[in-house]
Amino acid sequence: MTRTKTAWGGVYPAALTHFTATGELDEAATIDHIQWLIAQGADGVIVGGTSGEFIGMTLEEHARLIELAVDAGENRVPVIVGSGRYTTAESIFLTEHAQLAGASGGLVVQPYFQRPNRREILTHYRSVGAVGLPLMVYNIPANSAAEPVSVEDLAQLHADGVVHAVKSTLPTVNQVHELRSATDDSFRIFYGGISSPLEALAGGAHAWVSGLLNIAVPQALDLKRAIQASDLESARIAWEPLAQLARLVNIFRGQAGDLAVYRGLLSIFGRPPGHSRAPLLSLTPEQLRTLENEFAATQDRTIPVSPDR
Repeated sequence: MTRTKTAWGGVYPAALTHFTATGELDEAATIDHIQWLIAQGADGVIVGGTSGEFIGMTLEEHARLIELAVDAGENRVPVIVGSGRYTTAESIFLTEHAQLAGASGGLVVQPYFQRPNRREILTHYRSVGAVGLPLMVYNIPANSAAEPVSVEDLAQLHADGVVHAVKSTLPTVNQVHELRSATDDSFRIFYGGISSPLEALAGGAHAWVSGLLNIAVPQALDLKRAIQASDLESARIAWEPLAQLARLVNIFRGQAGDLAVYRGLLSIFGRPPGHSRAPLLSLTPEQLRTLENEFAATQDRTIPVSPDR
C-alpha cells in the first residue's frame, strides 16, 4: 500500500446527526445542518462520529448517513465519514461503502467495549486500511475502553500505508508534537478535544475537530487564522468566546450531555436543533431557560455568537 497525500487541515465540525422527536433519521435536517456548517466556512466536516451518534444507528442507517454526508458536501470541502464499528467486518463494509459513495476519508474508531488488545487493534486497522480509502484513526480511549493507539504504532501504520491521519481525543495534547516528530507532514493530526485547541494548534496539529464546532465555526476560524499568523495574542483573544461556549457545555455536567447543549444552543440561534436518539434526551425546558440566561451573560463578556457570522 502507498500513502495517500491529502492536505486535510483547519476547522472540521464533528457534525450532529438530526433525528425526529420519535427517533427516525431526519435526512433533510441532517443535510441542511451539514450544509450550514460548510456555508459558515468550515474547512471540512466529519460526519458519523461521536457527535453524529453512529453508536445508536443500525448498519443500514449508518450507511445511509454516509451517503447523505457526501451528497451534502457537494465536493466543496473534504467530507470524512465515520466508517468504524465494533467488528472488523462491519468496518470494512462501511469503509467500502464510503469509498463508493465518494467520501474523502473514513474515521475508524478503536474497536470498543470488549477492550481489545494492541495486536487485535492493529490487525483491525490493517484489515480496514486494505480497502484503500484514506483512514483517520479515532483515538478515543475514554469512550472505546481500549488502550490508546500509541505514537509509535500510529507512525508505523502510516509508514506502512495503512492510515493517513488521527483524531486525537486524549486528555493531553503532548501527542501532537510527538506525532509531528515521529511522522512526516503527510500524516495529518487532528486535535479532537474541547479544552485545548489553542495549545494543540500551536503545537503543530493540522486541524481541530469537535462537537463544539456545531455552534462555533466562525470563532474557530478566527483562532486558526491567528495561529497560522503566529500571533499568540490574537489567538488568546480568539479563544475567549470559544472558552465561554465550552464552559456552557459543562454547566449541566452529570445532568445533560454535550449533544443536548449543542442542540439547545442551535435552538437559541434560531437553527433547527434536531433530536438525539434515546437514551439521549434533550434539555428540559428549565435547563434550556438556564442555558439561554447563561448564554446571554457570555455576550456581556465576550464576542457575540451569531449563526450569521
